[in-house]
Amino acid sequence: MLGAIARRLASASGEHRNAEVMAEALQRATEASYAAVGEPVEGTMLTVVRAASDAAGELAKDPKARTRDVLAGAAAAAREALGRTPEQLAVLAEAGVVDAGGRGICVILDAAETVLTGRRPVPVTQPLGRHVIPVPHLPHDGAGDLSVDGPSYEVMYLLDTRDGDIPALRARLGELGDSVVVVGGDGLWNVHVHVDDVGAAIEAGLEVGRPHRIRVTHFAEQVARAGSETPGAQRGPVAPSGRRVIAVAAGPGLAALFAEAGATVVEGGPGRRPSAGELLGAITACGAQEVVVLPNDPDSVRASRVAASTAETDHAARGLRIAVIPTEAQVQGLAAIAVHEPGRTFDQDVTEMTATARHVRHGAVTVAARDAMTMAGPCRVGDVLGVIAGDFAVVGDDLAAVAVEVLERLLAAGGELVTLVQGRDAGDLGARAAAWVEERHPHVDTVVYDGGQERYPLLMSVE
Repeated sequence: MLGAIARRLASASGEHRNAEVMAEALQRATEASYAAVGEPVEGTMLTVVRAASDAAGELAKDPKARTRDVLAGAAAAAREALGRTPEQLAVLAEAGVVDAGGRGICVILDAAETVLTGRRPVPVTQPLGRHVIPVPHLPHDGAGDLSVDGPSYEVMYLLDTRDGDIPALRARLGELGDSVVVVGGDGLWNVHVHVDDVGAAIEAGLEVGRPHRIRVTHFAEQVARAGSETPGAQRGPVAPSGRRVIAVAAGPGLAALFAEAGATVVEGGPGRRPSAGELLGAITACGAQEVVVLPNDPDSVRASRVAASTAETDHAARGLRIAVIPTEAQVQGLAAIAVHEPGRTFDQDVTEMTATARHVRHGAVTVAARDAMTMAGPCRVGDVLGVIAGDFAVVGDDLAAVAVEVLERLLAAGGELVTLVQGRDAGDLGARAAAWVEERHPHVDTVVYDGGQERYPLLMSVE
């Protein structure tokens, strides 16, 4: 796949738009991947890359489409196709997992989208089942998956040979076993096959060229190792481990966004902000050694710090580490969790999330519940109020007009990404605000979410 993409990009000229070139590159990647596999199976990375290339091809037909539009559409289609892989392969459905190869394709496309747009897509995070699949119980569908009556060995090697000899080699390996994959070009090929006769698989390579870096794996040994590592073999209490993010969410849509990003959600919002005790319960119940808390409103920041201090004192013996990132708005929390990366050290992760949250300029639109004097002047019940960084900055009588004025002020210092979170019963307010940004600031990317929050028809942020 990657080789086909690289070759198309390398041959690009000024005759075609970049969006068309990228769509063609993904199409060639699909064609090359299907050609490389002896018996293509749906529900695998082949299905995922085909969905991506099909979406890219449709988007590239629009003369206004840009490369980032094509890649973002391809990545979204790939994630959708990945989520359906358990419906296509019984092995995946039984194990409760999506296809690993397809997930790899999504990682690559998501990374490309992030580089070009600044957005970090939410990956497929549906609950997983067993992490170790006991091979003897897998159904064998003849498609090359591991099973009791399948081939015993995996053979891989590099092969120096003429490109014209590859079709005959693929055919010969297909006669010997299954899961045949032969990829490469320009005289160097990577060969993979599952067989019972290891010698015959290597001899097939010798007949057309020079095999080297040969590797043979006996599946029975893998099964034995897997059996010794199954969760059922574990005994005794499970020690806290890993890292979790706890996020206070002010609406069902926001809760879903945080949950999809992997966070443990605590319900909050105006009139029902969580107590220190609720946050303490969430911290201790998540079972993690390292915990990051996103309070997402000023009052919850204080409660979170009390909960964190109590938890660290109560669990000092186990070395529990807790960091409260002082996010005072829901959109700050969304920005912070978008850069959360468990692969980093705890301190690095907290630093990156904190810095991202601090650089978010945030605002909101709400409706006055009583007569009052604000920093923007007097308001009466029913007036529309524009909020910037927690202070009332605009008083008006139209939701859309006030939202636009708030956005104009937030964008006055520039920006690359506008995030709009629409509240409950807000109609098309989010879409109208997004259309204004597209018209007045076409260089700025905009994303709109359905947050379902009360009291605030629209939450806004600029990064």
